Amino acid sequence: MRRRAFIAGLAGTALWSPPALFAQQQAAPTVGLLSSVPFNTRRDQLDGFRRGLAEAGFVEGQTLTIEYRSAENRTDRLPSLAAELVDRRVDVIVTIGGDISAGAAKSATTTIPVVFVTGFDPVQSGFVASLNRPGGNITGVNFLVVITVAKRLELLSELVPAAVRIGMLVNPINPNAAMSRRDGQSAADSLSKKLLVVEGSTEHDIDAAFATLAREKAETLLVEADPFLLARREQIVALAARHKFPSLYAFREFAIIGGLMSYGTSLANAYREAGIYAAKILRGEKPGELPVTQASKFELVLNLQTAKTLGLNVPLTLQVAADEVIE
Repeated sequence: MRRRAFIAGLAGTALWSPPALFAQQQAAPTVGLLSSVPFNTRRDQLDGFRRGLAEAGFVEGQTLTIEYRSAENRTDRLPSLAAELVDRRVDVIVTIGGDISAGAAKSATTTIPVVFVTGFDPVQSGFVASLNRPGGNITGVNFLVVITVAKRLELLSELVPAAVRIGMLVNPINPNAAMSRRDGQSAADSLSKKLLVVEGSTEHDIDAAFATLAREKAETLLVEADPFLLARREQIVALAARHKFPSLYAFREFAIIGGLMSYGTSLANAYREAGIYAAKILRGEKPGELPVTQASKFELVLNLQTAKTLGLNVPLTLQVAADEVIE
């Protein structure tokens, strides 16, 4: 009888255990990633995001599920993709690809927390009421790329001081393109340079923009911070090499594939901070009470291989100031 009772007890345990394990598995939270650009163009940023989550104990595939949704540069798809994540009842939505992705997530839900990463003022963009107390269901990481426009022009002028005609590539679809133009023009005027602004929002536009710069005899090129332009970095760097334009970019991702120089926020670190914020929300903190954090890690990257190809002598002051030198 005792043996039968023991076996019955085992059977009861077997019947009870799977639901308990299932409940544990079901308890793992889900993060929705909403991107305007292809995920394969943002590997470093995704790694940074996962690193931030992991620092708080959330590991994809183990203690966390991530639902990926990308518009693949077709920004008109973002509202429907955001709606999918809302229907999926994810625990938090994190946006990739600037204001347009953040705006789609904000419009899709007023209850699911949203964490953005944006290069422009989130108060002016209408995402939050204030930086210290965002309010509502949204907060995130801010890196003010427009502030660095003047700095990038100064660095480009230091590298090629004789250049007077400076090209500037912007994406006109970006809501902040007008601000970039204005600040770029102001910085160029202060340096007694002529700014030649060209636009690119498609692959064909970028080809045409470089043809225009060549025709207008641009001597150097500044590529503005934009999610689409970042996604097309291989095309842009190849065209800059073909036309022999000494070029300065907003993100390290350009320099490591052959771009001459970059100066701007570390995107990988910004997305790490987004991962940390997503983890805080998953732990129970309210997004409206989490201040918008300012990405503070800036990096100057020099590609001396490209400088040599262009016949440029990089000033020692720039080499010493660089956070990373590619030789």
